[in-house]
Amino acid sequence: MEQQTYDPAARGTAGRGAGGARVLVVDDDPTVAEVVSGYLDRAGYVVDRAGDGPAALDRAAAHWPDLVVLDLMLPGMDGLEVCRRMRGRAPVPVIMLTARGDEDDRILGLEVGADDYVTKPFSPRELVLRVESVLRRTRPPAATRPLSAAGLTVDPAARRATRNGADLALTLREFDLLAFLLHHPGRAYSREDLMREVWGWDFGDLSTVTVHVRRLRGKVEDDPGRPRLIRTVWGVGYRFDPAPAASDEE
Repeated sequence: MEQQTYDPAARGTAGRGAGGARVLVVDDDPTVAEVVSGYLDRAGYVVDRAGDGPAALDRAAAHWPDLVVLDLMLPGMDGLEVCRRMRGRAPVPVIMLTARGDEDDRILGLEVGADDYVTKPFSPRELVLRVESVLRRTRPPAATRPLSAAGLTVDPAARRATRNGADLALTLREFDLLAFLLHHPGRAYSREDLMREVWGWDFGDLSTVTVHVRRLRGKVEDDPGRPRLIRTVWGVGYRFDPAPAASDEE
């Protein structure tokens, strides 16, 4: 992480576009927690802090956050379990922090419901941008019309997705990806395109897109191992086919 000096006198002086959204920062490293909290505070967020899993759950119960910045490695109860328990109570966007560079750890965090991850050491400014990106997508325009194709319906205003009339349990990023694909059927997009167009990122690990595509296939495809809707376009990326030919095979 960048070595920055946190000035308490600078609290709340910038980034009022955050609209007072509440962010819970959970990290057992006091220095990391202080620096991250300082940057978020100056960006206009209301920041709560917790140093371990049980304290994080208590803080969330007292003041439910709009987003959680959650360290993977915590004493007593790790970040994965904290994420599971929070997700079991109510939907909440989660950005996972991890000191590990191993892809399996990042994927595991995404698969328990984290919407994004940042690997330590990281830039606090980048983390603030990630927070802004996630929260921005929790507030879609009210006038956005529902989209339907191939038995799937996405209502961006209600943040609701269904398959053949049954509700789909999608994370924030899965929802945004499905909505984008339904809005652009038949067109192939690279992973770079999806990262930029769906989530507004010009940076990040492309494996994030791969993980979300795989997870989304597991929820919308009859046979995720042989996808018929979200197709792989070899050498390019992915394409949504609302009405694939019967002879097509992946």
